[in-house]
Amino acid sequence: MSLFAEYVISALLLLGGAFTLVGALGLARLPDFYTRLHGPTKATTVGVGAIMLSSIIYFSILDGTFHISEILITVFLVLTAPVSANMLAKAAMHLRVKTMEGTEGSPWEQ
Repeated sequence: MSLFAEYVISALLLLGGAFTLVGALGLARLPDFYTRLHGPTKATTVGVGAIMLSSIIYFSILDGTFHISEILITVFLVLTAPVSANMLAKAAMHLRVKTMEGTEGSPWEQ
């Protein structure tokens, strides 16, 4: 494996880990349900995507063959994360989950 490939793989792993950490911190630290929903659906999706891309590069170079399983996992994640976030937000709005005071765009400020 070339030194350049190792640097690219390492950079993608660090980038993915950083985005995943930011997403996890957002889930733990943001004040209400609606703002917490953005952590795992936005930052973590990018983080896992970068980690999966590094896995694709690593195993393609190591084996000399292309594996489709990592691409399928990434596509599944990118397609399902926004849909599940939308469904969770709609269910929370239906149940009238309270927002934090002063949240912009609060559905109950009519």
